[in-house]
Amino acid sequence: MNSFLPWHLDTARAWLDQRERFAHAWLLHGEAGIGKLDFAIAAAASLLCEMPQDGLACGHCIACGWFVSGNHPDLRRIRPEAVAVAEGAQNGESDEAEAPAGSASKRAPSKDIRIDQIRSLESWFNTATHRGGWRVALLYPAQALNTIAANALLKVLEEPPAHTVFLLVTDAPDRLLPTLVSRCRRLPLAAPPAETALQWLAEQGAKQPEQWLAAAGGTPLSALRLSQKQDEPCPGWLGQLLAPLAQGHRPDVGNLTEILEKTAAAEWLDALQRVFTDLMLAAHGLPVRYFPALADAVARTAARVQAARLADTANWLSSQRALAGHTLNSKLFIHATLQRVALALT
Repeated sequence: MNSFLPWHLDTARAWLDQRERFAHAWLLHGEAGIGKLDFAIAAAASLLCEMPQDGLACGHCIACGWFVSGNHPDLRRIRPEAVAVAEGAQNGESDEAEAPAGSASKRAPSKDIRIDQIRSLESWFNTATHRGGWRVALLYPAQALNTIAANALLKVLEEPPAHTVFLLVTDAPDRLLPTLVSRCRRLPLAAPPAETALQWLAEQGAKQPEQWLAAAGGTPLSALRLSQKQDEPCPGWLGQLLAPLAQGHRPDVGNLTEILEKTAAAEWLDALQRVFTDLMLAAHGLPVRYFPALADAVARTAARVQAARLADTANWLSSQRALAGHTLNSKLFIHATLQRVALALT
């Protein structure tokens, strides 16, 4: 059964306890990687449950059975086609609010939530709920709403359909239309304390949970995903980059380029950005955040470089991040980026 993560359980119970006077739209927001979508899915299950226990889904009633099987008629997920494809479009929902039939097969899946997905909900709103309770519209990530879709949703929320709760999930509420945000009650969700996150990661089977949690910036779900995707919390190529720099020598950019050629640009650029955050922290005498295994090399490298140069290069890396998905010559892109980094740190 879909359940709340341990660090959100008390928040969920207190929040769901007020369901008799529940708002029609909620904006669930917080840092990426803390489990906001897990919270929203568990909340939807709890709102649709016919025999909730302490406000939470019982897991045994007919409604919970429908939810788990992905056939609950009073639940809709509204999400970009690309997200639906990545999820397999089978996580406890009907997908009638996705793309028009056959449209996704003729083009790349959209990364936006589009107006036709909002409009497709109209007939759903106009039918009675199947079990006489709530209907739940789960929309994520809310920042994927394009402007036209956001305005269409705003009109719906201005005159909300009866017995309907909207759960909007976002990492970036500041990227939403202010008028849309004003129509929602906000529910901020917090990251867990380090001890709670480490215990949870260990229970999920993650080895070296402290280092994985650090590499993910303290967010446990991001840490778990990293541990499932990478062999080590600190990629070996980062050590090869920093070891000579810590000694005042130039790294072998050509060899590093060969190593990274088959790695997604977004992945190695994110790692470089995290390293530069650590370098800037070390330059000001603060402990590193992301790669404690490299703390010594980071500190010695930062001691050799002006803080302003570190900041300039970090800003430049952010601009390069926008190019990560473009069809560039990947080898040339890697080589040029590493050359720029090596020059900045020498």
